[in-house]
Amino acid sequence: MKKIYLHGAKHQIARHKTIRDINKQIVLNYIRARSPISRADIARESSLQRSTVSAIVDDLAYEGLIEEIGTGDSTGGRKPTMLRLRTGVPAAIGVDVTPSETTIALADLAGKILQREAFPTSSDIGYMNAQILPRVKHLAQSHGDGDLEVGISIPGIADQITGRMVYIPYFQWSDWDIGQKISEKTGLTVIVENDANAVALAELWFGPDEIKRTRNLIVVLVAEGIGTGIIIDGQIYRGESGAAGEFGHMFFGDDAPVICSCGRRDCWEAHASEKAILHRYGAYNGGAGGVSFARFIDLAKRGEKNALKALEKTAECLGIGISNLIIGFSPEVVIVSGSIVKVWGLIKDDIERYGRRDIRHDLPGASIVPSKLGDTPTVLGSVSLVLARKFAAAS
Repeated sequence: MKKIYLHGAKHQIARHKTIRDINKQIVLNYIRARSPISRADIARESSLQRSTVSAIVDDLAYEGLIEEIGTGDSTGGRKPTMLRLRTGVPAAIGVDVTPSETTIALADLAGKILQREAFPTSSDIGYMNAQILPRVKHLAQSHGDGDLEVGISIPGIADQITGRMVYIPYFQWSDWDIGQKISEKTGLTVIVENDANAVALAELWFGPDEIKRTRNLIVVLVAEGIGTGIIIDGQIYRGESGAAGEFGHMFFGDDAPVICSCGRRDCWEAHASEKAILHRYGAYNGGAGGVSFARFIDLAKRGEKNALKALEKTAECLGIGISNLIIGFSPEVVIVSGSIVKVWGLIKDDIERYGRRDIRHDLPGASIVPSKLGDTPTVLGSVSLVLARKFAAAS
């Protein structure tokens, strides 16, 4: 049987019911990854019995997870009925918390955003609770006939085992209990995750085919800070208490242009984040900064000299940090994510020049590529937390 990797799945003892559930997962994941696909193609590719596939497809259709979308081309007999995930029906609520903006999104099984709302993030936890809870509760009540779950992406340490949001450096928040509050108010399952880990999962879920097939990769999320999501053998590596991957806070060098969110001035984040880029740009302009990152990107695209200079120095810092990650983890791919990829053509050469300095001369080098997820990868990340659970969990 071909192996289907179910990202986020936990190993289970193969009792009779578990075997049935695993087969159900396999069929559902074939439909997710290969749709439109027929029952016969699923049976052939998975090596499951045709009768088993047909029974599972009937169950999935009854549960509202998949739908028939007409017939495909015949290979000699009757035209096959093609299957795909059921779209347009709410399946996930994503809560994406960034230092500047919080987005709450409603998505279907295919990850299509059906509804979204955003508001400025505040350092006041009470205010944030008062903004998030009623919005999520309203979505849950408005779409209560669906099998909704909630995914929360945060720029900090999240312990998936306990559901604790352990620490968010940017606001110095410890043990934020918003996930527990949402669960108590709505009765919905809530999954919490570090933003870079969530983006790494979204790359496996929504990225190009070559990324979906990758077993070992690292996502470098460049935003107000820097986060890294690590995928090892198709699974997120979280370490103890979910604290792995905080490479934005690894020692990089003194005299950074800004103070890191953790309060130090020697972290990688303090040298290579969006904040660092904007501070460099302001310094090159004699202290006259004050532009948004979107405006900075526009200036760089137009070839403004100081914007290009700030990008060049930042690309050097990013490349050096990426080189350390490649030497330490030996991934197949490093994906750079965030708004900075809009100027990938301007930074690619410098990032690669420093990022490819490697001691493993006789081994294949890691590819360094820009993310294809668009402007809001962390929103997709929060949704991916729910979808990965739905497709990997036994029902």
